[in-house]
Amino acid sequence: MTKTRKIDTIAIHGSTEHWSKSRAIAPPLETSTNYEHDERGYQEGDFIYSRYENPNRLQLEKVLSDLEGGEACAAFSSGVAAITSVFMAVPKGGHIIIPNDLYHGSRAILENFADRWGLEWSSVNTTDLEAFSDAIQKNTHLALLETPSNPLMLITDLVKTCHVAKQKGVKIFVDNTFSTPFNTNPIEFGADLVMHSTSKFLGGHSDILGGAIVSRKEDQFFEEIRKIQRKQGSVPSPFDCWLLCRSIRSLPARMRIHNENGMKIARFLEVHPKVAEVNYAGLKSHFNHEVAAAQMRGFGGMISFLVDGDYNQTLEVVAKSKVIRRATSLGGIESLWEHRRSSESDTSTTPENLIRFSVGLEHIDDLIEDLKFSL
Repeated sequence: MTKTRKIDTIAIHGSTEHWSKSRAIAPPLETSTNYEHDERGYQEGDFIYSRYENPNRLQLEKVLSDLEGGEACAAFSSGVAAITSVFMAVPKGGHIIIPNDLYHGSRAILENFADRWGLEWSSVNTTDLEAFSDAIQKNTHLALLETPSNPLMLITDLVKTCHVAKQKGVKIFVDNTFSTPFNTNPIEFGADLVMHSTSKFLGGHSDILGGAIVSRKEDQFFEEIRKIQRKQGSVPSPFDCWLLCRSIRSLPARMRIHNENGMKIARFLEVHPKVAEVNYAGLKSHFNHEVAAAQMRGFGGMISFLVDGDYNQTLEVVAKSKVIRRATSLGGIESLWEHRRSSESDTSTTPENLIRFSVGLEHIDDLIEDLKFSL
């Protein structure tokens, strides 16, 4: 039988290989921090200490590599830890490009630590190819992309941007948390590295903290990332890895509903008289819809929209909901929304009337009724 690459099968079977003699269908949870040495002493490939490797972490890293089509993966204790490892792997004196519209936590890493790491950075509108190209300097090593971006849902053309970057020797690093490997595989379009906050759609139940970096090649740059993971110890627990593997087995089924509900909600909001603007790449009104359609198999469950009102009126909308929960984070089976400006730092440039909406798996009729009541 030829090796299948269908995502449903990879998600279910990609993390089930284990070393137990029980022949269990569900892989066992292995919590040991250390492992007995071979009679000949430590042998290459042996488990030695769980900060370096753990059976459950290897299962997680394998399935994530397979889902994204990469050669290697490093799992971390959080998404921020994963992003930090990539920034720290850039040589001292290097320059990093980030998008203007970006998860505020990613920007905060550079704002707080770039100077002490000896790194330079700048932000640019990555949807403008000419502006992106002009932002590349002689010492630029890495460009971080988000597509869709957080929270404005901007779409960057991966093929064209990766092409420009490669011509200038710049690695492309894509945060694929919003889209997930079900909807987009950035490596197919030329990306070198893919990041996930595994706390979000991959975990799917709002009860796991984690992150991961998948690399196109198991090259020297990835080895630096792996070294940071192991030497600094920002690794997920065996239980978190086990839970993530279990959650990933249902990812394709969950994402189909996220995609379906997301599209229906976006269309409802688009014509609502109290909504000034909807940011969702699946809508033909989105300024980069055609680019999104070319690189996404589905448009996901993340929406942001502008209320036809001010700061306080937007807070009132969020406060009224009965089904949609008011909370930061995203990607769970339950619908969440938040007034994004008040959740970000004092330097936030997010519009004061923007709501970020993570559309869950509830029945669409109940979600629509809740929106009618809240708006």
